[in-house]
Amino acid sequence: MNLTIDIGNSRAKLTVFKNNKILKNVVCPKEELISAQKHLRTEFPEIQNGILANVAEPKNSFVGSLFGFKGITIELSNRTPVPFINQYETTETLGLDRIALAVAAVSFYPGKNVLVIDAGTSVTYDIITADKIYLGGAISPGLNMRFRAINNFTANLPLLKASSKQIPTIGHNTIQSLHLGITQGLLYELEGFIARYSKLYSGLTVILTGGDAEILSKRLKNSIFVAKNFLSSGLNCILEYNKH
Repeated sequence: MNLTIDIGNSRAKLTVFKNNKILKNVVCPKEELISAQKHLRTEFPEIQNGILANVAEPKNSFVGSLFGFKGITIELSNRTPVPFINQYETTETLGLDRIALAVAAVSFYPGKNVLVIDAGTSVTYDIITADKIYLGGAISPGLNMRFRAINNFTANLPLLKASSKQIPTIGHNTIQSLHLGITQGLLYELEGFIARYSKLYSGLTVILTGGDAEILSKRLKNSIFVAKNFLSSGLNCILEYNKH
């Protein structure tokens, strides 16, 4: 049984796996990480192995949450062995979350060209070829970052949050105009990247994951797969790969 720990910009996500199936997810503030993993290991004493990906604060060590495992423990880094060929020019700057997503892509979609879109604090686009080659991709601001930015850098525009409500084709007031410009603008961006990469890589499989995946997927015209726990599953695959 495995425990994966994903430390993001504001929260930590802990996931228990058994035979590659998710038994439980826990999301907590980063300050509660140690106690959260202790509770999980009490609830699931069969947990033997652990992996930690610290995306948000690489200078702050959370490695203490990996103490006491009977099997193997991994603090994910750019030097951790993974089952793909990394052709990113600056491998030392490649985000650990993007590494985990690439591993999930090659593990769950073998022999496929894959575009993984992670719609979280930032939106990342990652291309992994059918030959298990990671090429890179793109990074842009996420939905809530766009809402915050337009509020911070203007005098009169209000701070809004992403919504799943229907957006009109034309904004008839400021609230509608902001939702249309920001949310629909990101959707146009997503569709543009999907269309471009689909021309370059035959039979492209598109995976959408991250906190805003549900909001965006309902409005996308393209054929995509929505994966809620793709990053955690990628971490589990890295753990299994290094175990064997």
